[in-house]
Amino acid sequence: EFDHMKLHPGIGYKILEPIKELKEVVNGVKYHHEKWDGSGYPEGLKGEEIPMIARIISVADTYDAMTTNRPYQNAMKPDYVKEKIRGFAGIRYDRKIVNAFLKAYEAGRMDPRAQ
Repeated sequence: EFDHMKLHPGIGYKILEPIKELKEVVNGVKYHHEKWDGSGYPEGLKGEEIPMIARIISVADTYDAMTTNRPYQNAMKPDYVKEKIRGFAGIRYDRKIVNAFLKAYEAGRMDPRAQ
C-alpha cells in the first residue's frame, strides 16, 4: 500500500505538467515528499536539490496530515505537531522553511478559526 501511495507525486505531476499556467507549482507537486537528508521520494533529492516550492509544501503537507483526522490515524494536537516539525529541521525539512513555519505558527496563522 505504501508503494502505491508513493506514486501520487508523479501522477499529480503528469496531470499538471501540460498546464503552462501551473509551471511554477508542478515541481512542488512532484517533489513534496523529498526530504532534506535525501531519504525521501520519488528521486531521493537532497538539500538544495529539492525545489523551494516543494520544501514549503512538504512542511505544510506534514502539518495538515498530522493535525487532521485520516482513515489511518487520528488528528494530533497542533502544538505536538509543531514540535515534531521543529525536531526534524535540518533532517527532513529545510531549516529556513521550518523557521518560517514556526513564526507563522507563533503568530497564530496556522489556526483556521483565526481567519
